[in-house]
Amino acid sequence: MSLVVFILIDGVRPDAIEAANCPHLIRLLRRSAFTLKATSVLPSITLPCHMSIFHSVPPARHGVTTNDWQPMARPLPGLVEQAHAAGRRCAFFHNWEPLRNLNAPGSLTFSYFRDNVYSDPDGDRIIAEAAARYITTDQPDFVFVYLGTVDTAGHRHGWMSSEYLAQLERVDGALGTLLAALPADSAILLQSDHGGHERTHGSDSPEDMTIPWLVAGPGIRRDYPIKSRVSLLDTAPTLARLLGISPHREWEGRCVEEIFEEAL
Repeated sequence: MSLVVFILIDGVRPDAIEAANCPHLIRLLRRSAFTLKATSVLPSITLPCHMSIFHSVPPARHGVTTNDWQPMARPLPGLVEQAHAAGRRCAFFHNWEPLRNLNAPGSLTFSYFRDNVYSDPDGDRIIAEAAARYITTDQPDFVFVYLGTVDTAGHRHGWMSSEYLAQLERVDGALGTLLAALPADSAILLQSDHGGHERTHGSDSPEDMTIPWLVAGPGIRRDYPIKSRVSLLDTAPTLARLLGISPHREWEGRCVEEIFEEAL
């Protein structure tokens, strides 16, 4: 079975990808099925977005509406629980501590956290290097890599500021390190969770709600603009398809079938 890698770069507006110098991201985009018009959820805040990404339901269903995690009143399995139940070995790499609550205890084979998202502009490079080493030595089935410093730059300096774009360029270098370590037959899904405006996000404005979403790998269309609407609720069902596992019956998103060559 091929490795499936899910990369999330926090706080990236689609228009920032062209405004910054991001050669690794652009090369990945050109061999992907992609959209630069995918939608986030309300509130477009990091933890609610991630709960929706991994559980394929909106915040009104999972109940997490701020960056302070709360247990779900009506729990449902997320992507990692589904993958673990199917025998897949899953690993997390992140530098924002609340993401530890995305999965039920016992569902991960490996977890790496480094508290550097606010303190170190090169923090994402450390995360990417750790993920690259693990992938090379342990050969997992599914890896989630969260890179959070672009969002930090947005809050400090403003979205689309020169500092924000410079941080995206720095993170593009970290992305290159990670991509270079992946087996040639890996499937990759890369997206953001939300955008931003001025020094904030969370609203229903297009600047906050519009995100990049792209998939590359064997059997995926290359340099293909996705025509259908894509929501971050569609991420877990699409990753489930790539992992060869079943989506949970209560998930509300859909697998984006259009990305697959066999859909021609």
